[in-house]
Amino acid sequence: MGKMASEAFFVVVVVAAAAAVVLANALPVRSERGGVEKDEVNIWPMPAWVSHGRGHLYMSNDFVLSTEGSGYGDASGILKDAFHRMLAVIKLDHVVDANFSALHDQPLLQGLRIVISSPKDQLQYGIDESYKLMVPSPEKPAYAHLVAPTVYGALHGLQTFSQLCHFNFTSRVIKVHMSPWTIIDQPRFSYRGLLIDTSRHYLPLPVIRKVIDSMTYAKLNVLHWHIVDTESFPLEIPSYPKLWNGAYSTSEQYSVADAAEIVSFAQKRGINVLAEIDVPGHALSWGTGYPSLWPSKDCQQPLDVSNEFTFKVIDGILSDFSKIFKFKFVHLGGDEVDTSCWTTTPHISKWLKKNGMNESQAYQYFVLRAQNLALSHGYEIVNWEETFNNFGNKLSRKTVVHNWLGGGVAQQVVASGLRCIVSNQDKWYLDHLDTTWQEFYANEPLTNITNLKQQKLVIGGEVCMWGERIDGSDIEQTIWPRAAAAAERLWTPYDELAKDPRQVTGRLAHFRCLLNQRGVAAAPLAGQGRAAPEGPANRGCFW
Repeated sequence: MGKMASEAFFVVVVVAAAAAVVLANALPVRSERGGVEKDEVNIWPMPAWVSHGRGHLYMSNDFVLSTEGSGYGDASGILKDAFHRMLAVIKLDHVVDANFSALHDQPLLQGLRIVISSPKDQLQYGIDESYKLMVPSPEKPAYAHLVAPTVYGALHGLQTFSQLCHFNFTSRVIKVHMSPWTIIDQPRFSYRGLLIDTSRHYLPLPVIRKVIDSMTYAKLNVLHWHIVDTESFPLEIPSYPKLWNGAYSTSEQYSVADAAEIVSFAQKRGINVLAEIDVPGHALSWGTGYPSLWPSKDCQQPLDVSNEFTFKVIDGILSDFSKIFKFKFVHLGGDEVDTSCWTTTPHISKWLKKNGMNESQAYQYFVLRAQNLALSHGYEIVNWEETFNNFGNKLSRKTVVHNWLGGGVAQQVVASGLRCIVSNQDKWYLDHLDTTWQEFYANEPLTNITNLKQQKLVIGGEVCMWGERIDGSDIEQTIWPRAAAAAERLWTPYDELAKDPRQVTGRLAHFRCLLNQRGVAAAPLAGQGRAAPEGPANRGCFW
């Protein structure tokens, strides 16, 4: 659920480091840091356990990847590609041309040895993302050493290693500060999401790929793709090709191959893609190609509950989805359903009377039927919280309820035995520009949930980048750095989180600077979301 499946690996390495680190999603006991002051460590999100020294190392110009002793063959190139991406973000296009002979026998790192236990690289919810990083290796000091049960844990370890390194302009070499390092780490929650919305504004493929890359820097692991909505239907659906007519234009569309490439691109970076079709509301664009899906020409949503063709189309979409989106969950929406069109449209009103339903019962009928279609295609379901608020005891037990309206709902959901994702709009909606990064940081998914079994039913949280007022020109600075504040809340053990967000201001400023250096247009910490810099300043780019 909210903790990793393979606790044994993590327990062993923590014991080896003589530290007590709580592995659960629950509110844990405080872990030891070996006397390390947190404000000395510029790593984001903060790892579960860290120790470091006062020395430094230099990276060889020929820094290499070694997989000696690893059980993972890397046939797909996931690890090799990630290693080269790591080197690129460390070097940041600087010319590394140091004269190493002038460094007078300073310690030199020749490479990074990565040992992965599992030979498999299938990405799915709940996969073990833990890792242990030692810089340098105690056994082989010319190498750093990274150990992980899976390749996806190793990817997180590479991200952490990249934050230990810094280009030194004096020596023109990559320097590893505060060595030796030992870092033992795993996420608090298994679901750490970011929603993007490609219906309100089309997002070009390079923009989506860049967002995915930026997610890896903060160790987010689910891209919730809100693909279609009232405004447009940009995704090709081979089973019902006229749905594509709902796109804004023929140049603002995604083919099946495009979507599959995004899924592959994300998977190679340890990120699952959660696809959403929102039904029965938010679906006006469907009727552009198939007008019979509308209740009438004058009353165009929600989808026509009385029409069998409506459910055939949903079934076809989910069938096509199952060939592209391999995540175990699919999001079926279910929010903000105004059923007045059903009661005011004569043929639907007649159908309701014939079947002995009022409009609320028809809403339940629609959602549950869509759920059964998703289950028939092998998916488990995510629905927005209105479905739970209206008929929670009728939902499939394979439902994850997505909280967004406010506080207290997650507590009710898990008390009922269902799972929950937290995205309360007052704290984790990125389009709310007046919500500060401090509020993002302080938002606790387990608020008022004290029962340990119920805590495990909160599988994680998600920040939501709704698209009404963003497009490719400003999406990055609207997401970052506020999403990073939530990312630490979802990754770092509860007792290692700052009780006052002001305590992490310097470290988050450093991470924001790191994002800028890596080409991510993260906004300043001061001011509202995506605010411009207030004037010339040191932006926190320091070691």
